[in-house]
Amino acid sequence: MTTINAAAPAGPGRYRGFAFAFSAYLMWGFLPFYMKAVAHISPYEVVAHRVLWSVPMTAAILAMLGGFSSFLAVFRQPRTLALGFLTASLISVNWAIYVWAIGSGRTIESALGYFINPLVNVALGTVFLGERLTRMQMFAVALAVFGVGLMTVESGGLPWVSLALALTFGIYGYLKKTLPIGPTQGFLLEVVLISPLALAYIGWLAATGSGHFAGTGVAATPVDTLLLVAAGPITAVPLILFVYGARLLRYSTIGLMQYMAPSMIFITAIFVFHEPFSAGKLVAFMFIWAALVVYTATVLPGRRR
Repeated sequence: MTTINAAAPAGPGRYRGFAFAFSAYLMWGFLPFYMKAVAHISPYEVVAHRVLWSVPMTAAILAMLGGFSSFLAVFRQPRTLALGFLTASLISVNWAIYVWAIGSGRTIESALGYFINPLVNVALGTVFLGERLTRMQMFAVALAVFGVGLMTVESGGLPWVSLALALTFGIYGYLKKTLPIGPTQGFLLEVVLISPLALAYIGWLAATGSGHFAGTGVAATPVDTLLLVAAGPITAVPLILFVYGARLLRYSTIGLMQYMAPSMIFITAIFVFHEPFSAGKLVAFMFIWAALVVYTATVLPGRRR
């Protein structure tokens, strides 16, 4: 996660920030279409290529921005390296679950996971940081818990995809705040640290003839190769856009815009992927949305001040 200043520049800077952040959330909102295109490929192979191809993409961006010196200095800090490997592992698990969920027709559950993520962050702050919740924030959390309970009854089981996505991303964000480097350097550190494992896995797939990259498997096609290479910019570009957009916008603006991507994912799941959506699920989502309205109403006034 990124640290966002409450005060943002006025005028052209704010408009540029909005354009950057809007583009990032728009890309994340359309990401399920890419996941559907690679649904025939193992989620682990997709994640491995997301990691591997993000390295040159992010490194090139960082080189243009002139931030390489602070990045290289991190390799003399064992604690930062250990923390970076932990956050890299968490985001890799999050990616794997998301790739699998979209390909398995569970896009609605994925959207639910990112809807409840802000409320999971509230819970993490209470448990690990000793933050005190207001009555309205406790009410918001209670509404969300009730909504998840309804979803459990309706689905006949705990919506583990939603909870796993929210928890892994929430803990990732919590730990990411403690990394003593900038967000772009931090992301590059994560993919660099995990890339040897990704490269080893891709090499094993090639050796066994079960990969989908550059004709390394019996079912591999040129389209598969292009899709896997595209995983790099698809992963890195929206993240970089978000980082620079967030620096130019008020926290309140980002707080509202964060619901844009899961809303697009939710709409895509119902009207494009035609996933089943019963009245019971609608009621459960209404409780989640109500929780977000209550929570957002309690946070934004203080952030503006």
